[in-house]
Amino acid sequence: MMDQNQHLSKTAEAQHSEKRKTRNYCNGFKMFLAALSLSFISKALSAIIMKSSITQIERRFDISSSTVGLIDGSFEMGNLLVIVFVSYFGAKLHRPKLIGIGCFTMGIGSILTALPHFFMGYYRYSKDTPINPSENSTSSFSTCLINQNLSLNRTSLEIVGKGWEKESGSHMWIYILLGNMLRGIGETPITPLGISYIDDFAKEGHSSFYLGNLFAVTMIGPIVGFLLVSLFSKMYVDIGYVDLSTIRITPKDSRWVGAWWLGFLVAGLISIISSIPFFFLPKNLDKPKKEKKASVSLPVQNEEKSQMAHLTKQGQNVSGTVAGFFQSLKNILTNPLYVITLFLTLLQASSHIGIITYVFKYVEQQYGQSASETSILFGFITIPTFASGMFTGGYIIKKFKFTLVGIAKFSFCSHMLSFLFHLLNFALICENKSVAGLTLTYDGNNPVASHINVPLSYCNSDCNCDQSQWEPLCGDNGITYISPCLAGCKSSSGSKKSVMFHNCSCVEVNGFQSRNNSMKLGECPKNDQCTRKFYVYIVVQIFIFFSSALGSTSNIMLVFKNVEPELKSLAMGFHSLTIRTLGGIPAPIYFGALIDRACMKWSVNNYGKQGSCRIYNSTLYGNTFFGLTTSLKLPALVLYVVLISVMKKKYQGKDIKASENERKSVNEANLEPLSSDAGVDRETHI
Repeated sequence: MMDQNQHLSKTAEAQHSEKRKTRNYCNGFKMFLAALSLSFISKALSAIIMKSSITQIERRFDISSSTVGLIDGSFEMGNLLVIVFVSYFGAKLHRPKLIGIGCFTMGIGSILTALPHFFMGYYRYSKDTPINPSENSTSSFSTCLINQNLSLNRTSLEIVGKGWEKESGSHMWIYILLGNMLRGIGETPITPLGISYIDDFAKEGHSSFYLGNLFAVTMIGPIVGFLLVSLFSKMYVDIGYVDLSTIRITPKDSRWVGAWWLGFLVAGLISIISSIPFFFLPKNLDKPKKEKKASVSLPVQNEEKSQMAHLTKQGQNVSGTVAGFFQSLKNILTNPLYVITLFLTLLQASSHIGIITYVFKYVEQQYGQSASETSILFGFITIPTFASGMFTGGYIIKKFKFTLVGIAKFSFCSHMLSFLFHLLNFALICENKSVAGLTLTYDGNNPVASHINVPLSYCNSDCNCDQSQWEPLCGDNGITYISPCLAGCKSSSGSKKSVMFHNCSCVEVNGFQSRNNSMKLGECPKNDQCTRKFYVYIVVQIFIFFSSALGSTSNIMLVFKNVEPELKSLAMGFHSLTIRTLGGIPAPIYFGALIDRACMKWSVNNYGKQGSCRIYNSTLYGNTFFGLTTSLKLPALVLYVVLISVMKKKYQGKDIKASENERKSVNEANLEPLSSDAGVDRETHI
């Protein structure tokens, strides 16, 4: 009887201990899932803020689009620095702590990106802007000074420019590059280690559910990011330091710079906060006995355990492992289906990365929208469109149970549809603005063949103007003039934003010159036809985003389903490495370099060097931007045809379903180390 009681007591203690372990396991897993969700939100938030702030950074630091492209590509550079370390050692070390370190590093990178703002002087959007913008600057405007020496017209400007060694013309943008690179380093371990941790310790059959919730919650990041950028873009860059009533430019001015640095501070703080819980989580979670038995029974788990035992076995033959690696690499690189898929996805990814990097700038320059309006616009149309497109694409594949050839055909059709909608963008390019001295002669009467070295006209040849100045004015004739001096204006009145210029000799209304013509600050708005094209452009983008999202899932499936099962992890890893190296880094740079060729008027910094672009040739900009994306998309479609043809020959007579080896494929794919920026670019396919 006593033995029976002791046995019952031990059984009760064992059950109580098991319940306690189950409770601790559930609490630990829930904490990890919550912390990982916050980290995914923060990295998506940082990615959107960086992409949306490209134009603001370009103007603030007086740099070209190609330099901004280099800054944007530095994220991938940082990612590549540690991707091998994370891929090899990540699963062997303390994964939660590595993720925590990554989140903290990502936060420090975002904060470092914002720091240059605090070490630079006030932003000077014009040469006539005084060191302290709160001063009344009306008297500093350079108007037409007939028969006076040019040096007199520049005296005030030279005084203003003294002591500004740390102004926009310096190399402070390097800190932005380093901060973005540090952010790329920090984001590397989050996705692969986080997903593998969930896959290892989630209840059997629940990992896909948790991953679905994780990626759904991640959408909070882009939504908050677009809202924050929209809000901060309305605020002047030096808010809190200057009297905002003295700022005479508006958010739609090509020189306007919003409070770009605030977004990075917010993203950095959220990243650092998200890192804290990971340092209190265990390396491994003790699963309940039933879960352990179930997981042990899985052949995939047995295979992974045998592989781990083999890797940790004493006296491992390193040379044999290296030889095996190169043999595996040779196998996938001699697989024609994999190589074709690799090249076509590289072309697609390059076009999508270039578009998402410069689409905000394009809308601002082409249609005269402010950065705030552009951010909120893309926030509203992209997220729901992509979500519905990806859901629809996944549902179609599951509903009709496509074979591998069927998946390739479906992907081709969706991207062909996207390409056809993309071609409509060429018809939505606006005409150039009428700008005296760039598209017209200075008197506004005749068009010019080139914007380079347009000769002065009779109305301003005696004004001794500084032709590098950009202080645009809008005349009653609808023509924009580069500066008050080049418009032949003799005087000005008013202050702050209500400055008016009078006796502008270059302005003609209805073919008659009037010396009493008055002009107001700011470029003339786009015409009504361009405004109508903008509304059509929005609708076209919705169709492009949706059709691209339809084929996004099938693209990834083609990568790992056309190789041997044991090579799937290597295939996905090499694919990711190729996209980052040949797509994520160079694409923003060569897109930016070609966009720079469409610039008609560059700013000149305090060192006399070329700064950022003030106004673009709209037609050339649009044709260059969409022409480059078309040249990348079209060869990808040709490769789709080649891929389908080769797949038909290989799988002729075979009925290989997409669901085949599904669990293993997902597990292998989940180990791919994705970064936020490149991940968003490739998955959303903007």
